Parts: sequence; C-alpha cells; structure tokens
Amino acid sequence: MENKAIICKDLTKRFGDFKAVDSISFDVNRGEIFGFLGANGAGKTTAMRILCGLSHPTSGEATVAGFNVYKQPELIKQNIGYMSQKFSLYDNLTILENIEFYGGVYGVSRPDIRQRSEELVETLGLGSEAKKLVGSLPLGWKQKLAFSVAVFHRPQIVFLDEPTGGVDPITRRQFWEMIYKAAENGITVFVTTHYMDEAEYCNRISIMVDGRLEAMDSPANLKKQFNVHSMDDVFLQLARGAKRSSD
Repeated sequence: MENKAIICKDLTKRFGDFKAVDSISFDVNRGEIFGFLGANGAGKTTAMRILCGLSHPTSGEATVAGFNVYKQPELIKQNIGYMSQKFSLYDNLTILENIEFYGGVYGVSRPDIRQRSEELVETLGLGSEAKKLVGSLPLGWKQKLAFSVAVFHRPQIVFLDEPTGGVDPITRRQFWEMIYKAAENGITVFVTTHYMDEAEYCNRISIMVDGRLEAMDSPANLKKQFNVHSMDDVFLQLARGAKRSSD
C-alpha cells in the first residue's frame, strides 16, 4: 500500500462502556486533501488523536505514514505536522524565533533552518516583520504562520484541526491556497473543519456521526448521492439523527 498515507481498519476507542470511535475503516491517499467532518461529539477529535500517535486505540488496526499506531507512535510524531485552531506558536517569541525553535524541535539541521527560515518569511511577505513578536500579529497571519511551521520539516502528513476558525473569508481562501501548494508538494493533508464551503475544497470527505463513519466520497459524489446542492445539506441530513452533543 505504498500510495496510502493512512490506513484504518475497524479502529475503535472505548472509554468504559462508551465507544468514542466505533469501528471506523478508511484510507487516505498520499498527496490527498482529506476532509474529516463531524458534529460535536462525533468522535473525530478522538480519532485524530489516535492517528497523531497521542492515544492508543482499544482495537482495530491503523498505520500512519507507514507506521503502526500501537507500536510506533513516536515515529508517527516525527513524520507528521500538526496545527490546531488553538494557536500553538509562542506569542512572546518573534516570528523568526518561533520558526527556528520549531525547526529544532522537528530535527531540521541548523543550515536548513537558516535557509528555510529566510525563504519562509519572504514567501509569507513577512521579511520586514521577522523580528516582531508573534503576539502582535493579526489572527489570520498567525494561522498562516502556524501552518507554515507545521510543514517546515516537510512531513509526510499534516493534520489540521479546524485551522481557519475565527478568521475572515479572504484569509481563509489564502490559507487554502497554502494547503493546495502543500498537497502539490506531496504532503498529505488531513483536515477537520466546521465550514462546509471548505469541505468543497477537499478531494474526499468522510463524515462521522456518533462515533461511526456514515459517509465518505468526493464532495460532488456525496451531493449526488444525497440529492442536494451543497455540502451543508449533506451534513445536515447525516447529523440530524446524531445523539451525542460533545466530543
């Protein structure tokens, strides 16, 4: 399965009698932009934590970047990037200091950190701002910088957990242009979002309801399958019967 970045088979996570993730099976192709959707309480956050090597499943099988979630969680962490809506950079460090710090954490060599840092700040148009504290940046710029740092070490896969929450529509569009560029460079993108218009940008989408995977296909095929005109309508049809209310 060389062309598969993620493979899951009957993946399950129990907390006592409660099944947060209930026997889900799917795979993600290398270089794909894969949307992982679900209402609050659907189990997507729990599933993502397993795939990032942060939690062990109760049963089932899964590999991420070719590594086993049970036996090789540290190798998974080394080969992925991660970004959440809860902004993860340090406000009291400068833009350049943040980039250099995370480059070191990810094991990038000092010469490469220096070269890539210069390229990154120029690409983002932050050359003249590089020595400013991150805390002084507008939210949209923070999020774009956080994404750039998440892929700074050129991981095989980047996990994005509601990365555009709270930013304006123009910045969201710019952010997705960055995602497309990362995918073109061979990085697999695994993204959760509450914005159904963003779901349209994904190559394929899965939708979880109450711990189970209820639908998975391209946006166009899902709209055709449910006989609706938008991903909002697809999501509403599936989520209407959900019983859970928090993740």
